[in-house]
Amino acid sequence: MSSTTNPPTHHTSTIGAIGAPSRRNTELALLVFAVAIPVFAYANVGLAIKNQVPAGLLEYGLGLGLLAGVAHLAVRKFAPYADPLLLPLATLLNGLGLVVIWRLDQSKLLQSLPHFAAAAPRQLLYSALGIAMFAAVLIFLKDHRALQRYTYISMVCALVLLLLPLVPGLGADIYGAKIWIRVPGLGSLQPGEFAKIVLAVFFAGYLMVKRDALALASRRFMGLYLPRGRDLGPILVVWAMSILILVFETDLGTSLLFFGMFVIMLYVATERTSWIVFGLLMSAVGAVGVASFESHIQTRVNAWLNPMREYQLSRQVTHDGILHSDQLQQSLWAFGSGGTLGTGWGQGHSDLIKFAANSDFVFATFGEELGLAGIMAMLLIYGLIVERGVRTALAARDPFGKLLAVGLSGAFALQVFVVAGGVMGLIPLTGMTMPFVAYGGSSVLANWALIGILIRISDTARRPAPMPAGNPDAEMTQVVRPS
Repeated sequence: MSSTTNPPTHHTSTIGAIGAPSRRNTELALLVFAVAIPVFAYANVGLAIKNQVPAGLLEYGLGLGLLAGVAHLAVRKFAPYADPLLLPLATLLNGLGLVVIWRLDQSKLLQSLPHFAAAAPRQLLYSALGIAMFAAVLIFLKDHRALQRYTYISMVCALVLLLLPLVPGLGADIYGAKIWIRVPGLGSLQPGEFAKIVLAVFFAGYLMVKRDALALASRRFMGLYLPRGRDLGPILVVWAMSILILVFETDLGTSLLFFGMFVIMLYVATERTSWIVFGLLMSAVGAVGVASFESHIQTRVNAWLNPMREYQLSRQVTHDGILHSDQLQQSLWAFGSGGTLGTGWGQGHSDLIKFAANSDFVFATFGEELGLAGIMAMLLIYGLIVERGVRTALAARDPFGKLLAVGLSGAFALQVFVVAGGVMGLIPLTGMTMPFVAYGGSSVLANWALIGILIRISDTARRPAPMPAGNPDAEMTQVVRPS
């Protein structure tokens, strides 16, 4: 009797690593809503103003959708593991800003002003250039750590950008602030908007090297760790530079942004609360000192303390040599008129703020026409951008990326605070623009570049680690099953 024995069967199984999801489809779905909401708002404005759907609704929707699509393709191609929320949130704000600027262009009051020109077409052009800047950052900045090599070059570039408005023949003094330069064919640009990004690169590179020395303390006083005298040098230099900007350019906003960003990054790098206290004390001393002799700053402080008096003086013939403005009081009335739910798209009267209605005070239009609910929603969107930036910093694997993401997020948050606080009467007006929604090419370009850098850092942080190289001498695990 013979028996047949079947040969053993060998089953070999290999296990591969599953990469982290890219979330690009999630981003695309959110972008659909980020485009649809401004298009719906655009139709509402047209119906409110002219009782008909605006003729350019289709062109606006296709244009905004095309820009969002180009940005999405750039992220999908060059930063596939980036945060899926940053691009849709920025697109939504940019689209709503275009709607409000177009809405103000339809105002008969603004059209009657001398030198009036429709701002919405130019803002759409600036938005397209901003998306191009965003894509260029993703294409040419392969790794954010490459910026670390340009730490001190960034400092020089930032100083040049900050000093350009003081160059005779190049700088422009507009309403008392020397923060613009005239560029033939492009109008005026604000170099300080780009300087904040370059300064963040310098601060991140510098603090990454010096953070251990800055974290050392020589003594403890009233619960605070006091830094050593020689370690106070960097913060004193930055404080002096911010004061010089405030004095020579009478630019309160850039000065606060510049110094505040450095203090935030210094605190994150050293984890010393004493730096926050020193920073607040030094900024207060500097602001009070400059306001005591700088007339332009005094005017803004007086308007903040008593806006109704400034409103009355602006309607009288005064001989004090001071240009009185009713803008802040008109802004406060706009917020008050909006109430909880707002007057509705296109049905407010924020055009009474006149020439600054679409730039410095564009937030007042949102406050009047969308009310407290709309303002809270917008601040929530801004807060989400900052939160995703901070989350990116937490996820970054390198200290330079952590500090750079925190610096950019902090600068963005500070700009939102000083602008919103100024138009709401919480702090004196600073002359800065609300990111993405206010009219201005410099602001749109700089903030799209900022979002691009954050997306690059988040892509590096979220990208799955490469698989370890296999050992050719190791044999595969074999599972032998008897017949």
